[in-house]
Amino acid sequence: MKLFYTDVFVLPLPPGHRFPMEKYARLRQALLSGGRFSEADFHLPHAATDEELARAHDPAYIQAVSCGALDEKAKKAIGFPWSEGMVERSRRSAGATIGACRAALADGVSANLAGGTHHAFADHGEGFCVFNDAAVAARAMQAEGRAGRILIVDCDVHQGNGTASILRGDDSIFTFSIHGARNYPFDKEESDLDIELPDGCTDEAYLLHLDHGLDTAFDLARPDLVIYLAGADPYQDDRLGRLGLSFSGLLERDRRVFQRCRQAELPLAISMAGGYARNIDDTVHIHRNTIELAKIAWGR
Repeated sequence: MKLFYTDVFVLPLPPGHRFPMEKYARLRQALLSGGRFSEADFHLPHAATDEELARAHDPAYIQAVSCGALDEKAKKAIGFPWSEGMVERSRRSAGATIGACRAALADGVSANLAGGTHHAFADHGEGFCVFNDAAVAARAMQAEGRAGRILIVDCDVHQGNGTASILRGDDSIFTFSIHGARNYPFDKEESDLDIELPDGCTDEAYLLHLDHGLDTAFDLARPDLVIYLAGADPYQDDRLGRLGLSFSGLLERDRRVFQRCRQAELPLAISMAGGYARNIDDTVHIHRNTIELAKIAWGR
């Protein structure tokens, strides 16, 4: 199972910044130390090119990000200070999901150990998201003739508003987001399928809603490829989550998504998306469970 990582591409953050960048390096180390993966399974992704990004983003926005020409309002909305490292990391993160999609189509399953930047719109970024890796990768697979119809299953606790906006009206890419009703973003976009959950939603109710959503999404999307945003932030002790899922509930969520793909013989590309647990080890544990379960499910 090929895993694409970006933690070596440094994103300089000011002291006290709340985004847990260290979770990515910790995840890679946890997977290596767990015994199911070797160094040969980990791959550095390419940096997404302007051509690849422009299938989902406005060229003027790509240029502004690349040259450091974003205004203060735009930088504040993203949440990261601009730097060359930010640009490189953002391009590599999009490249990692492109790589994971290519590998999944060849091998059945693959993962980007970062990504899930679903708040990035065509012409601006938001919520720690610069370029929308799922939208960029989906369009890349179509442009390369590797997949015609694609399903994006977004299980991050926050709605994939940027993904919904970029792909609105595109009948070849189906967007399904299951998220907290009262959580960020407060002005939501319209996905092809949205399921909004109340604060405190626990395992049983979440999984029931997920099953209904997967039934509908797979039936309507008729995909050749699935991209899965496996956010760790529905966890009950996530600082930004507001839902109440346990470790076992999140693992069962992953199992049900994987089972649908396996039953339909569909390739699956995974990205990690959000995770902001009070104890960062909890976030790493959730992400590690997702990747190790995928390896087991596909026998890869």
